[in-house]
Amino acid sequence: MKTQRWLTVLTAVNLTLLGLIAAHALLPARAAGDASVLRARALEIVDEQGRVRASLKVYPADPAFRWEDGRRGYPETVMLRLITSDGRPNVKLAAKEDGAGIVLGGASNPTYAALGSDDGVPQLRLVDKDNKRLDIAP
Repeated sequence: MKTQRWLTVLTAVNLTLLGLIAAHALLPARAAGDASVLRARALEIVDEQGRVRASLKVYPADPAFRWEDGRRGYPETVMLRLITSDGRPNVKLAAKEDGAGIVLGGASNPTYAALGSDDGVPQLRLVDKDNKRLDIAP
């Protein structure tokens, strides 16, 4: 008789817990903590096919990077990229310790316009589809 009573009590407890879990599942999802802040190491927005169409990421410093003018090293950079359906980043917006820049890509590679400032020196670069460059800098 004692065993049957324990089984009845245990069944009642299990049914109560099941009811609470089911009721909780029906409640709307709520953010824990302050819902106005999103913290992440990177953010990607993908389209219906799973292709990355926008990204926001912090890139680490690269002391081995070699610039066109022979300088070496690249500082930590925060970059926003807006990417076309064919995978080309047509808009890049970057911020780093020594400056910032924006690159706007054209319909064909390598067409782009770049505006930026590195180490206090502003520069505008225009490149057409035939890779002809126009650099404007002080």
